[in-house]
Amino acid sequence: MATMSTPSTSIDTAAVKAIRQFNRFYTRRIGALDPYLDSAMSLTDVRVLYELAHREMPIASEIGRDLGFDAGYLSRILRRFETEGWLTRAPDARDARQSVLHLTDAGHAAFAPLQQKSRDEAAALLAPLAPAQRAQLVQAMGTMQALLDPAAAPAKPQTVILRDPGPGDIGWVVQQHGEIYAREYGWDSSFEALVAQIAGEFLLKFQPEWERCWIAELNGERMGSIFVVRKSASVAQLRLLILSPAARGLGLGGRLVDECIAFARRKGYKKMVLWTNSCLLAARGIYAKRGFQLVKSETHESYGKQELVGETWELKL
Repeated sequence: MATMSTPSTSIDTAAVKAIRQFNRFYTRRIGALDPYLDSAMSLTDVRVLYELAHREMPIASEIGRDLGFDAGYLSRILRRFETEGWLTRAPDARDARQSVLHLTDAGHAAFAPLQQKSRDEAAALLAPLAPAQRAQLVQAMGTMQALLDPAAAPAKPQTVILRDPGPGDIGWVVQQHGEIYAREYGWDSSFEALVAQIAGEFLLKFQPEWERCWIAELNGERMGSIFVVRKSASVAQLRLLILSPAARGLGLGGRLVDECIAFARRKGYKKMVLWTNSCLLAARGIYAKRGFQLVKSETHESYGKQELVGETWELKL
């Protein structure tokens, strides 16, 4: 007979310990165990006040549902607010069984300094950090929310930039090729070695007037790369197009290739060439859509695979 395991026994104990350690750190860091915001109210009281102040038509049942509060517990808080003169009720025109809640002027006056103090404390947490560290922290918090409660996570704007490579970026390009091609195509480390050789030669022999690399970032994270290298005075070569899985389907691969073509034309190249493999269907589709022509195919045994089909593509500029 099968037995059911509880969540605490089916999850890695180190991960559970890390979560508990973070909770202790964070509650201490924000003073959650102290009188909240130096007021006589609890964190729960202030959270309910926040909902009353920011909802257009606050309904007790909706607030309780969204905050996960027991109806009786929330009712006692609301009655206390009424006693303080912070809250009034009016019949809900949509449902006679419900009441619309309204903060009075006194209620807003009680909440306003707490809201400002909360903002000030958040700013104080961020103040010692450099701008890049602040962005990293905000991004990490968004990641936590998205993983733990995907439905409630705010929609993330898709901000894409293409930039020149910086320290560590070329190593990242090699890593991504090694990991992605091993995982998705089963290629062995000899492919990663080839990419490392190409990338290393680019760094050592870089000709800034004739060559270029772009690193694609999505919401501040590296997601892709592409290179243009000088094959001859009239021929440019496109190399090392890669996209992380999270960036696929956004048109980023095509945008990277378009940048390469535009750069090659500005520099006066007459032709652009590239070498790829027939199994890389998404990349081949990008090339074909931009006018590249398949001019040569040949089988080869590489990267731990018995038979691959290498392809040479060309684009007249």
